[in-house]
Amino acid sequence: MARRSSFKIPRIPEMTVRRLSVYSRCLQQLEEDGVKTISSQELAERFSLNSAQVRKDLAYFGEFGVRGIGYYVKELRRHLRQILGLDRGVRVAIIGAGNLGLALADYPGFRDDGFEIVALFDTLKDKIGRRSRGGVLIHDIREFKRIVRREGIGIAVIAVPAPAAQAAVQTVAAAGIKAILNFSPGAFRVPRGVKLKSMDLTVSLESLSFFLVQGERSE
Repeated sequence: MARRSSFKIPRIPEMTVRRLSVYSRCLQQLEEDGVKTISSQELAERFSLNSAQVRKDLAYFGEFGVRGIGYYVKELRRHLRQILGLDRGVRVAIIGAGNLGLALADYPGFRDDGFEIVALFDTLKDKIGRRSRGGVLIHDIREFKRIVRREGIGIAVIAVPAPAAQAAVQTVAAAGIKAILNFSPGAFRVPRGVKLKSMDLTVSLESLSFFLVQGERSE
C-alpha cells in the first residue's frame, strides 16, 4: 500500500507516464483473472516488462509494495488510476465530425477507461445538429468555448484535415483547454502550458513498412 497521500512529485519522464498506463492495463487483467497479489518480477514475466523499470517508475509516486507479499493488485491499480486522473473521469470533445471523428466518438473503450466523449464540433452546416451513431451531438465550432465551459471539458481531440488543424489548435487553446490529442499530420504551434500529443498514423505505417523491408532483406 502507498505510504504517501500526496502526488506533489518531481517532474516525471514522459516514458514513465506512458508505462503507468501499461501497468494499469496489466493490473486490470490480473484483477479480472482473480489475482490478489503479485511481485514486480512476476508482473514483468507475465507481461514482458522489466521488473527493475517497474519498481523505478512506481518509486516516483510512493512505496506500493509490501515486503514478502509484493503488490496488492486492486490497490495498486486504484492508485495508478488516481495518479493518471482516471478515477474522477475526463470529459472530451472532438473537433471534426468526419469519418475519423465519428468513429472516435462512438468507440466504447474510452468510457471504460474513464473518458467520456461529450461533444463533436464541425464547421459544415449540414452536419451541425446531427448526432453520431452513439448519440454524441455535433455542434457549431463557433460554440466551442461556451460548450467547453458548460460541459467541463478537459481534453480536446483534433480530427480535421491538415490545412484546418492549426486553426483548430488555436480554437482549443483559446477556450482554456490545456490538453490536446491531435490526429492531423504536421507540426503545430501551441501556447505555453498547453500539452499536445500527436498520433500520426502515416508515421506508424511507415515504421511498420520499414520493419517489413528489413525482414525481406535479411531473408
